Amino acid sequence: MSQRPVRTRFAPSPTGLLHVGGARTALFNWIYARKHAGTFVLRIEDTDHSRNTEEAKQVILDGLHWLGLDWDEGPQKGGSYGPYYQSERGTIYEEYLARLEKAGHLYEDNGAIRFRSPREKVIVDDEICGKIEFDLTNPGTHPDLTLRRPDGSWIFHFVSVVDDIEMKITHVIRGEDHLSNTPKHVELYKALGAEPPRFAHMPLILNRDGSKMSKRDEGAALGTYPDAGYAPEAVRNYLSLLGWSPKENREIISTEEVVALFDLNQVNRRNAAFDLDKCFWINGQYLLSMDLARYAELAIPFLQKAGITWPTWEALEKVLTIVKPKVKLLKDLPEWVACFFTEELSYDEAAVAKSLTGSAAAERLQALSEAYAALPAWDAASLEASLKETAAKLGIKTGEMVHPARVAVSGRGIGPGLYEMIEILGKERSLARIAQGIEKAKTA
Repeated sequence: MSQRPVRTRFAPSPTGLLHVGGARTALFNWIYARKHAGTFVLRIEDTDHSRNTEEAKQVILDGLHWLGLDWDEGPQKGGSYGPYYQSERGTIYEEYLARLEKAGHLYEDNGAIRFRSPREKVIVDDEICGKIEFDLTNPGTHPDLTLRRPDGSWIFHFVSVVDDIEMKITHVIRGEDHLSNTPKHVELYKALGAEPPRFAHMPLILNRDGSKMSKRDEGAALGTYPDAGYAPEAVRNYLSLLGWSPKENREIISTEEVVALFDLNQVNRRNAAFDLDKCFWINGQYLLSMDLARYAELAIPFLQKAGITWPTWEALEKVLTIVKPKVKLLKDLPEWVACFFTEELSYDEAAVAKSLTGSAAAERLQALSEAYAALPAWDAASLEASLKETAAKLGIKTGEMVHPARVAVSGRGIGPGLYEMIEILGKERSLARIAQGIEKAKTA
């Protein structure tokens, strides 16, 4: 095959949700194009008018944008080989069909237009699967390919090949479920006098029990990840490891490193097992190590959606800094920060029942309030020392003081570091909340 500038493509059908399998296909095509300073094309295969929807088209565009896969040519971008919606390319398909008809490759069958197979053995030299020979000599097992239905609509096999020729695609990287179609496509390339692209068929993504992932399985739809508060870079990291891995078998690897290390011959032949728990863990690692500016960029939309406002960036920065190590999904962030930006504290009744009930809790909080009121310095270290000293004077364990104090100042039984939280709330607000907690304990 002659050396041509690398051009890959992602060609989804807008018939529903964007599956993680499709997202992984898009990612590998994008990575390969970036690795070779090539072009990544997005083409929407929307010839099935009965199933395609505008909403599904938007889901694809939004999902790729969120994942950070910027296409070089396609919808919203344009390019030299458009249109990039198959529904707008009918004239091109007519021209190619006429070429096949003129060369004697077509015949009509009950209103459908079919391609007359040359009945040969076809060898597909796949970048991942290796050389595979397909025997297409038996029409019983390999019937002639339909190119156009009786109603005039186009079949995927034909228009996909035409578009790959017209768009000068050099590498077709797709799921292994398309491998059996490939020899038929090779026949079409040959009949059209076109050089086939290089093919690379990736292993399928299965559930952990070995079953095929359906759109209803948890984690199967890419659209659930932004809603849950995953970081796009974490999901890219996870998807890149579904069927491929760096030689060091690292689990945390940046997109830039993946691009530098990626090679199609390193893609595993075995099916990839989808593990949402692993993706969740990777996301937690990314959020933990993320710089605060990027963390805030991802976090703020979740806070705004929850109606949380903050007086200054500095105030928000302090809060995000102490909750960042605790939050694994950004959808949970509002629960962790709401107490800092409200004067109407709401209590988790389960936490109240466990730690903020009865005279003992009230007495402990009263002693802590008096100790804190007398503090000359209001910083985490001073607050911690004072609480421990007060607990020792009362003859109780530190935890017996910490738990009611946490519920009093935040309304919750879990949260960031207690002393850092109290420091950020400030002396006046903290003492007011402890006083409110004392009354809560007396009446609970």
